[in-house]
Amino acid sequence: MRLPIYQVDAFASHVFSGNPAAVVPIERSLDDPTMQSIAAENNLSETAFIRWTNDGWEIRWFTPACEVDLCGHATLAAAWVVFIHLDTALKSVEFGSKSGALRVAKLPDGALELDFPARPPVASPGHPDLAAGLGGNPREILKARDFMVVYASETEVRALRPDFPRLARIDVTGMIATAPGDSSDFVSRFFAPASGIDEDPVTGSAHCTLIPYWAARLGKKKLRAFQVSKRGGELACELRGDRVGIAGRCSPYLEGTITL
Repeated sequence: MRLPIYQVDAFASHVFSGNPAAVVPIERSLDDPTMQSIAAENNLSETAFIRWTNDGWEIRWFTPACEVDLCGHATLAAAWVVFIHLDTALKSVEFGSKSGALRVAKLPDGALELDFPARPPVASPGHPDLAAGLGGNPREILKARDFMVVYASETEVRALRPDFPRLARIDVTGMIATAPGDSSDFVSRFFAPASGIDEDPVTGSAHCTLIPYWAARLGKKKLRAFQVSKRGGELACELRGDRVGIAGRCSPYLEGTITL
């Protein structure tokens, strides 16, 4: 069996920035162990598998270690593959997923925008290993799918040197560290060692939680975000009731064929 594969840098205006995702279009379902093995072989934070069915496009996401219920950057990359390679006439695409319907639209400036469910966080006691594993001086701890730890400044978030083995003991998809930005509305970093990813470069799904929090705190619905990982990523964000808009660009890096 031969399968096409595309590697796309998402939330990136040029290659070698943003978050690389693999996208594998499939004509028929693959079994879960095969998809997991492909994701492990790719060794990227996410591999997206997309398939056209009678009900439309479907998408699933795998880290090198497990399947996840929602992934932003790989959905952005998957939409780019659909628009550029699979159906060039489309202006928007909707994927069926484990998190419901996810829409991606082309914007006039060439960026792509995700329409995702909002996941507002609530105050949480955290976990005994959370603050110690992240470091710094947390001001708030909240939780939705992921723990969200709020710090006072961008400098403090950039300076974090997490204890990944300690964080891996926490049974949660990931941990968000966030603070007000110096030249953006807010910054963040995302750590998911229990999911096989020590630090994710740019994390769309984390912004489903970040956007409602910062929109309420700053009193504005449109926000500019920057994920301060080594690669870095820029995101244009908007709160729309129980949905969020997350926009960014994609830069293609690689096209190839998987042989099974």
